[in-house]
Amino acid sequence: MNQKRKIYLIIVSFIIIGTVGIISKSFADEKPKVVVVLKEVNSEYWNIIKAGSEKGFKDFGIEGKVIAPKNGTTEEQLFLLERTLRENPDVLIVSPIIPDRVIPILNKFVEKGVPTLLVDTDDPWKNKTSYIGTNNLELGKRAGQLLASQLQPGDKVALFGGEIGVRLIDERLEGAENSLKKAGIDVVTTINVSNYYEQEKTIKKGMEEVLQEHPDLKGVMAVTDEVALHVQEVLKKHGLSMPVTGADGITDMLELIEDGTLSGSVSQNPYDMGYLSVEAAAKAIKGEKVEKNIDSGVDIIVKGNAEQRLKFLKDVLK
Repeated sequence: MNQKRKIYLIIVSFIIIGTVGIISKSFADEKPKVVVVLKEVNSEYWNIIKAGSEKGFKDFGIEGKVIAPKNGTTEEQLFLLERTLRENPDVLIVSPIIPDRVIPILNKFVEKGVPTLLVDTDDPWKNKTSYIGTNNLELGKRAGQLLASQLQPGDKVALFGGEIGVRLIDERLEGAENSLKKAGIDVVTTINVSNYYEQEKTIKKGMEEVLQEHPDLKGVMAVTDEVALHVQEVLKKHGLSMPVTGADGITDMLELIEDGTLSGSVSQNPYDMGYLSVEAAAKAIKGEKVEKNIDSGVDIIVKGNAEQRLKFLKDVLK
């Protein structure tokens, strides 16, 4: 082999090795893709989950995005899921608006080998990789216990739910009612709504009627902070003060606790839900074991810890 040919082969070898190295590096640098599909991002609660998810993307080296229906409808969410299916993400995280309608398309993700995790809203769907969120029966139980601790046996309370037939709402109401009755508290009524978009009107009207029928009412348990705030508006209108528990720990509720308007409430941990769901997604991508149920916990919020939580939320929601 002459000298020129040797030099040529050496140069070609270096080019091949360099090219392989560049290709290998590009694959190594490519981040796994995770898509989070929420119910909506027009309220503070869902933006807190979004903030937790985005912190998870950063901490776990994931190329992620959070999307949600603009108007919070199931039709919009189904459209977003169909589009996401074509994008072939490595993991899907979803909070189904109506699980029964969403599950069929989630099965398509599973068929393509995409681990699918539920966040905030659980369902007994057998193909889910994991549920990350609140134990809603426990949340209701603790809300009932907190409310009962501020009352006397025989006192009257009302329970205010949300949309009829939603599993998490039913569980919260059940847990609260069991705790209250065990403490000897009289649950005089439970009010739900037939349509989420008429929630404010229904809750306020219901609260007015409860006050007329039970002027000696001593407390209210609400299944969400949004519902609790509607109740509180009616109480303020009538110049009344009584314990009202919510469930979400959003800033408006925290401010009412901090200024002494409310004595306390229970709270989910939506930021942790978002973060823990992305952490679970990172494990699924690596083929590591992911727990079937990841409890994000329930906290009791009182004046002593409301300020710290309020500051944290204002920081993450900037």
